Amino acid sequence: MNDIIISPCSKGDIPDLVNIAIASYREHYTHLWHDGGEEYLKRHFTNKIIYREWAEPDTAFFMLYFKGNLVGFMKLVSNNAFAGNSPDECLELERLYMIKAVSGAGIGTEAVAFALNYAQNMGKKMVWLKAMDSSADVIRFYERTGFRKCATFVLDTPEMKEEFRGMYVMQQELTVEGVSTLRKDFVTASVYQEEVSLA
Repeated sequence: MNDIIISPCSKGDIPDLVNIAIASYREHYTHLWHDGGEEYLKRHFTNKIIYREWAEPDTAFFMLYFKGNLVGFMKLVSNNAFAGNSPDECLELERLYMIKAVSGAGIGTEAVAFALNYAQNMGKKMVWLKAMDSSADVIRFYERTGFRKCATFVLDTPEMKEEFRGMYVMQQELTVEGVSTLRKDFVTASVYQEEVSLA
């Protein structure tokens, strides 16, 4: 049995997704906020809010399992335009959250490879994401997986501490050369309703 499993989030999985989202967010991001992030969690991670996002046709949530335990989730948005490309050409890796206990286990690398192949199978030309400019380890991780910085911006969020509002936009173009080192054994988008195991 493979240690890492990436599985599409079903409607019945939503409560578990919300729980792991809150747990991982509290481990990594509470220091960003004057209130410890509680208002952010209320705005983004309730069953009702996640269900509404899950039901959107251009959004896909995936559960991340390690050795049989739910350890994180990933959110992909398939028609968010960026950098002069049309919505049909772009996919945003909007969220990739994992609990600290599995840091270094290779789950993030597998998840990014999965997202890139998911985008390629959909005929996308680019995957992009946003990362905090204060998160040096996160930025290095995405650079190792082929992303590059391409823009900056500052969040207009009064609840967030000012020193953490800077953001990078990072992108990866999906050319033949750009994906030549990616795993080729992922399933195609047409069968994503089945559980996907990553060797």
